[in-house]
Amino acid sequence: MIRITKIFTFETAHVLYNYDGKCKNMHGHSYKLFVTVKGKPINDIENPKNGMVVDFGDIKSIVNSEIVDVWDHAVLVNALSPHKELGDDLEQKGHKVIYCSFQPTCENMLYAIAAKIKSKLPDGISLAYLKLHETENSYGEWFAEDNQ
Repeated sequence: MIRITKIFTFETAHVLYNYDGKCKNMHGHSYKLFVTVKGKPINDIENPKNGMVVDFGDIKSIVNSEIVDVWDHAVLVNALSPHKELGDDLEQKGHKVIYCSFQPTCENMLYAIAAKIKSKLPDGISLAYLKLHETENSYGEWFAEDNQ
């Protein structure tokens, strides 16, 4: 079994309902996302992907379409909180708002990212690990073995 990793970056804002620190105010981050998948390298001389677990380009397409292109330069708002009204107001003023059913912390974003990526991976390939940096020094991790 081999693990391969691709790294992505995106800019996203969030607002945390009922948080008791300065991050209760809407703010953004330059997120850095590490996506690690695992599988067995293809062993078929006739296959154009011979020797690969999966083409890095395929991982790029999945993560960009499911996460980066959707969340980049958007604000994540918990639609189950009173912040829904804030999101509606921002949307009416032309801003890109992503409504989620959770508090948009780094931790909960990892659960959402994992679910979106896992549903799009090809047969024989599984999501092994995610790391999401909110800042250079602060990040969350998701491990497949902890989430079965």
